[in-house]
Amino acid sequence: MISPPRNKILRPLVDLSAIAVLVLYGLLAWGSEGGRGGVTLDPVWAAARERGALRVAVDVGFRPFADQIGGALVGYDIDLARAVATRLGLRAEFVPTGFDALYDTLSSGRADMIASALPYAPEQGFRARFSSFYFDAGQVLVVRAGSAIAGPDDLGGRAVGVALGSDADALARRMARDGAGLNLRSAYDEPAQALADLRAGRLDAVITDNVAALAAVQSAPGLRIAAALTTEPFALAMPRAAFQLEAEVNQALADLRDEGFFDELNRRWLR
Repeated sequence: MISPPRNKILRPLVDLSAIAVLVLYGLLAWGSEGGRGGVTLDPVWAAARERGALRVAVDVGFRPFADQIGGALVGYDIDLARAVATRLGLRAEFVPTGFDALYDTLSSGRADMIASALPYAPEQGFRARFSSFYFDAGQVLVVRAGSAIAGPDDLGGRAVGVALGSDADALARRMARDGAGLNLRSAYDEPAQALADLRAGRLDAVITDNVAALAAVQSAPGLRIAAALTTEPFALAMPRAAFQLEAEVNQALADLRDEGFFDELNRRWLR
């Protein structure tokens, strides 16, 4: 008996494999495009919709992003998480968590999202996926409103204040070593003290984080942010499997930004 050629045996198997791959891609596309009304392959998103709640891990006590007053959680990230959950047709359920345990709470399935002034950390990509950035807490240069200082190149011979031991202090010392020629004044315990001296004319500029800078600019007239010097973006984090939840959250953040919601958050909490 003569055996049939190998290519005639393999061709049906290859065709079946190709069909199986096409069907799988079709299911993935259907699930990822289904959104709120379609079939989903994202177990985190599916479970959140089933319970009607988005469980949000938050480190309470890091003002102004999260705090507790009279038994109620308040703050920038609290308002943001509630707004995002509402856009997703869910309610926000907060899971108080120490900062060092935030990722563990997420990966263990006790939370669906982290909203806790969380710096973007690509090294955590093996267990989390990140939203688009919603705030930058990097170091900025603050000057008086009428100052001619526009950036670090204009600091030669200028009195520049920083809080001793802060990230701004380290940055200013590095700039001085690199030849910026600034006159560093670091005898301040808090950025607010340096900013008060800037407002009073005893300093030409202050380097501080964007949180303190926005609070100073909004609390009293006379100061402005001249330039961003470093970047430290904050993002919301979700479990690695939550690809569809990530898409929904990013859309919610984009819509909120277009509507001026983040400007309102800045006015409400950074003052």
